[in-house]
Amino acid sequence: MINNVLAIAGRELRVYFTSPIAYIVLAMFAIVFGFFFYAALGFFIRFSAEAATQPGAPPLNVNQFIVEPTLGNCTIILLFLMPMLSMRLFAEEQRSGTLELLLTSPLTDYEIIIGKWLGAMSLYACMLGIVLINFSILFIYTTPDWQAMLVGVLGMFLIGGALLALGGFISTLTKNQIVAGALTFGLFLLLWVLNWVNQFSTSTIGQICEYISMPPHFEQFSKGVIELKDAVYFLSTTALGLFLSKRSIESLRWKA
Repeated sequence: MINNVLAIAGRELRVYFTSPIAYIVLAMFAIVFGFFFYAALGFFIRFSAEAATQPGAPPLNVNQFIVEPTLGNCTIILLFLMPMLSMRLFAEEQRSGTLELLLTSPLTDYEIIIGKWLGAMSLYACMLGIVLINFSILFIYTTPDWQAMLVGVLGMFLIGGALLALGGFISTLTKNQIVAGALTFGLFLLLWVLNWVNQFSTSTIGQICEYISMPPHFEQFSKGVIELKDAVYFLSTTALGLFLSKRSIESLRWKA
């Protein structure tokens, strides 16, 4: 089973890098994330210079002024880039007719689904590598809390896994990549703004929307704090996306 999953993942990753998708996504992420990072860095340097002129002022916290806001902005980038990674996972296979070959091969549905998800996650891991490269610059000039930094990157990894699992499910619903991308972006945007309901409604519905929304669960990770309820949320959302993909693939297999 593991060999089959890894074979599907390797195939998926090769498809990304033999097309412009991987290079466009990585370039866009590097440019936008780099802008957010160096903007936060410039802000930190300016305020550090001002604080140095005030006797007795405590040193500014690097993680609080650079790492935390940069990771928070980074999640906004994912709203636009993750649909580009997930929209082709199954939609393109359906359009080209290769999904039928996969379904008739000696592979289980979960092997196909998890393999494709892992392939997309491998490309996403390359994006997180860009994050770590930028953050490594901080160690040249200052001493950030590397443990809190890694917790923030772990939160990015978990939120990316959940988004790709949900995006993969939507990709099983249509043969059109553009439609899959648009629906995925709409779902991701909804998951980002649902917590706004809790600002004007403290009812049970508001609390449910607060829990379903993703940003509140990532907030503690960006601060370097791992809370079990937040980790469970992302892992359960990932499992839900993979399970829904399984049910959708079963429906396609039955129709075929």
